[in-house]
Amino acid sequence: MDFTLPEDVRAAQAMFRDFVKNEVEPIADKMDKEEYFPHDVLQKAAELGMLGVPFPEEYGGTGLGMLGYCVMNEELAYSSPAFGTIVGAHVGIAAKSIHVGGTPEQKEKYLKPMSEGKLLGAFALTEPTAGSDAAGIKTTAKRTDGGFLLNGSKIWITNGGVADVYVVYANLLPSDNDRGGVTAFIVEKSFPGFKLGAIEHHMGIRGSSTAELFFEDCEVPEENLLGNPGMGFAYAMKTLDGGRLGLGAGCVGMAQRCMHMSQDFAKQRVQFGQPIIKQQAIQFKLADMATQIEAARLMVYQAAWMDDNGMRITKHSAMVKLFCSQMCNQVAYDAVQVHGGMGYMTDYPVERFYRDARITEIYEGTSEIQKVVIAMQLQRERR
Repeated sequence: MDFTLPEDVRAAQAMFRDFVKNEVEPIADKMDKEEYFPHDVLQKAAELGMLGVPFPEEYGGTGLGMLGYCVMNEELAYSSPAFGTIVGAHVGIAAKSIHVGGTPEQKEKYLKPMSEGKLLGAFALTEPTAGSDAAGIKTTAKRTDGGFLLNGSKIWITNGGVADVYVVYANLLPSDNDRGGVTAFIVEKSFPGFKLGAIEHHMGIRGSSTAELFFEDCEVPEENLLGNPGMGFAYAMKTLDGGRLGLGAGCVGMAQRCMHMSQDFAKQRVQFGQPIIKQQAIQFKLADMATQIEAARLMVYQAAWMDDNGMRITKHSAMVKLFCSQMCNQVAYDAVQVHGGMGYMTDYPVERFYRDARITEIYEGTSEIQKVVIAMQLQRERR
């Protein structure tokens, strides 16, 4: 067993770290306070190949696979979980959907420019009545001559309002030619009948744009059917397997930053005549943080390695999402506690990370849903 990162991933990690330090860190606070969407910095990331990290070079990617993608997400979230969310939604679930189910022509038309940063993507699955119950979507698709008409709505779509391309999941109405069921479509923002709804405002990751989408007889050409009719749910679940790994890696990065901020603060803060880092109560919190972060990172890297080697990761990705998000929230909580009253003030970044961490147990499947997935996979393994 070799626990070292491959040489190409280590080299990329150094590049990611420099990019984050020089480009993301300077705008992280602005993104939060002003709900600023960093188009310019996102373009710089694209120029470095960061929007195509897990994909093959033939489609504009760097070929670093899921492991490289997770390493990148860890570095991004160390500075700005909001920026990491933007990239994750674009790469990990929008572009990934096309990589999973797309034809060679669709990959050339959409995946390649998405990898190169020429198109920004979003993943549109969640609806007002279909969150955890992803199969319960009400948006419909009906066949027409030469294409489909989509009707319905989506909520809480990350990159909504700024994306150029949306991977939309809808129930295909039964016909003589297909079996219906959840089906995926590639929808461009310029398609007739596509409308943008309200832009949401959230507690954390405030630089990430989240919007409602409406489809009113939205015209989608035949060639924009993603994969096979009725296979949309399977594509979505496979995509989310990888997306959850990226999210878990982001949780590791967030927690690592919280621990580092806690260490630095504890060295400077003096109480009872000495820095509080000399107090056993603080030392124990730091020790717990470090142990949980290390365990989470190993879980992420193992699952990413499995994915890169063609293994099924449904159970492992759910475990990663569950463990890493809970770990991240606990570390952020303890980091605020180490900072005391200072940690409650907006002058200290730890307050922002505390708010940013909360969403990680909710989006891309709540902690409760991850437990359902894990339990189902355990039962299948016993058959």
